[in-house]
Amino acid sequence: MHSALSGQQAFTLIAGPCVIEDDGAVNLETARTLKALVDRLNETQKHQGSKDSIRFYFKSSYDKANRTSAGNYRGPGIAEGLAILARIKAELGVEILTDVHSPEEAEQAADVADMLQIPAFLCRQTDLLLAAGQTGKAINIKKGQFLSPQEVRYCADKVLGTGNHQVFITERGTTFGYNNLVVDMRSIPIVQAMGLPMILDATHSVQLPGGGGGKSSGQREYAPVLARAAVAAGCSGLFTETHPNPEQALSDGPNMIYLSDMEGLLRDLLAIRQALSPTPVAV
Repeated sequence: MHSALSGQQAFTLIAGPCVIEDDGAVNLETARTLKALVDRLNETQKHQGSKDSIRFYFKSSYDKANRTSAGNYRGPGIAEGLAILARIKAELGVEILTDVHSPEEAEQAADVADMLQIPAFLCRQTDLLLAAGQTGKAINIKKGQFLSPQEVRYCADKVLGTGNHQVFITERGTTFGYNNLVVDMRSIPIVQAMGLPMILDATHSVQLPGGGGGKSSGQREYAPVLARAAVAAGCSGLFTETHPNPEQALSDGPNMIYLSDMEGLLRDLLAIRQALSPTPVAV
């Protein structure tokens, strides 16, 4: 199995608020801040003579279709959500990632998104994977909480079978008893040995699923720990949800990283990658 992106030098950063909120003002603010940060870090890397860089995808969902309770906020829906993402893309020139939940959504979202994400609970849905692959867009498959790293090759094969070789796998923790997840860092080299870029979802990996009484809770203080460990293990990128004020976020606030903390985290991750040189970074 081979992915065309497996030789990519850039460190992939997928980041943004969990869900599109209200009119998208929070999302635009977050995207603008992240883009400026990445541009600044990349310029510093270049000035220092490093070939390493960050490739940024702004992430936010138009529909959180798997909220714990039916009364929890889901998002503005696909039509309004994609319109907001399109405005952010046009204004800032950032690449966009968003979740899709059906073959029909994959086709619609591909008009705006540069990367389509398959949610963890849907990672084995054949029709969805095929439809996403057929869009020709990059595909990020979230590894289900119920899957071993060895099993994700079958999910990836469905996309690769469409002729689309732009496939990422994202580790987001494995169910460990009730309301808890654990990350096995061995999954990084296991998946990369298949020729697939492996990303760590640092924020969902510290989620406490259903642990907040009708909603999920989380332990955001451990997200940077997992991110640093994964980069030291040679991961291809980082997925992290971030928000200017996670305490007021409409979804996944307890595990989202404060936007103001992102610069320190990214500087740490770049330093770790630099410390691994001249050992090739597996991407």
